[in-house]
Amino acid sequence: MDALRTHDSVSVAELAAEHGVSEMTIRRDLDELAQQGVVRRVRGGALSLLLRGEEPPFGVREREAAEAKRLIGAEVAALIADGEAVVLDGGTTALEVARALHDRRLTVLPLALQSVALLATAPRVRLVLPGGEVRHGELNVMGPLTETSLRALRFDTAVIGCCGLSAEHGLTAHDLPEVAVKQAAIAAARRVIVACDSGKFTRTAFGAVCPISRLDVVVTDPGIPREEREALVAAGVTVRVAAG
Repeated sequence: MDALRTHDSVSVAELAAEHGVSEMTIRRDLDELAQQGVVRRVRGGALSLLLRGEEPPFGVREREAAEAKRLIGAEVAALIADGEAVVLDGGTTALEVARALHDRRLTVLPLALQSVALLATAPRVRLVLPGGEVRHGELNVMGPLTETSLRALRFDTAVIGCCGLSAEHGLTAHDLPEVAVKQAAIAAARRVIVACDSGKFTRTAFGAVCPISRLDVVVTDPGIPREEREALVAAGVTVRVAAG
């Protein structure tokens, strides 16, 4: 996936040599990505089907930096006190936050059906659902009904995911309706926690959500670039690094 973000095509032989694995392993990986609609297989490699800057499917992203996301989810959960009202964004890292919150006593409004399904079995979570349209593939909720639901409520904490984060461009996301939902969630919360793996600091997505000055806490992994961490701290953002 990293290779496809910077190149329009990839070679089986080059990827196998770069990562020290067999060409058969690379072919299997490319076949799986082809089934997800990310690439088109060609002789000796594959061509990217993603538009420039487009995010890969949820199922692909869920396996990227999986352990880092699990640790980030646990760290975010540790920042939330029992009894809080929380709006929980969609995305793969936010899903790990939902797993870490499962046994807590909270009011939670999830913005993705994956988290809704997970928290529906949580015995002490008061689960509140927004209205809205479901985004195909991602299963996030979005649109005017979602935004209206968020404007009618007030939360102690918003846990927000992102497609990109930097001092220069702030918090960014690929999908424009999702940008509007994130903005509404942030506006409705007393505190904003961003949960993202360090790979997001090398990317800037199409839609601008907010500047870093609007954030209270960023929870990430040890791979965060030093200059980005320093810029966040200088802007008054608390940076917490989740490590095993």
